[in-house]
Amino acid sequence: MSAQREVVIVRWPGQASSAEQGPTELLAAYHLQTQAEKGEAVAGVDDLPDRYRVEIADPQAVFADDVVLLALSGDSAVGCLVVTAPADGRSEVKRLWTDPEFRGSGIASSLVGAALAHAADGGVSAVRLSVWKWRAGAIALYERLGFTVTESWDERDDLVCMERAV
Repeated sequence: MSAQREVVIVRWPGQASSAEQGPTELLAAYHLQTQAEKGEAVAGVDDLPDRYRVEIADPQAVFADDVVLLALSGDSAVGCLVVTAPADGRSEVKRLWTDPEFRGSGIASSLVGAALAHAADGGVSAVRLSVWKWRAGAIALYERLGFTVTESWDERDDLVCMERAV
């Protein structure tokens, strides 16, 4: 019988100072997997589009106006999520990723719950997100957490846009 590993959700940087790399490795895994799922697999981070390489290289600068949440198991970051700064009464959830070894243990739900609490504390009326249509598991998770499909605000094909009141 394996022991359940304790995971805590913290804001980065700040409370997560023990996780020096922060979301770097998680963002790399997220973007590499997404490129592969889009049929545009690349050999490594250096081959990703510039906008994604910048996020991985310096998430603190890229997300300076946003809130980065990390799920920590000990000193290791095992999940991440970005909550954008409010605009027009809404925030957006981006870059939700859980280390595959830790999936199925409620980390993604905990990260989204922390994001919703943060948004509510900030006076946001709704949280939105976009998810690739082939990520059925993620869509089901978001639906369980109260998100519903809404009209798209993104011109990219294959995205499902969702929103939830806070």
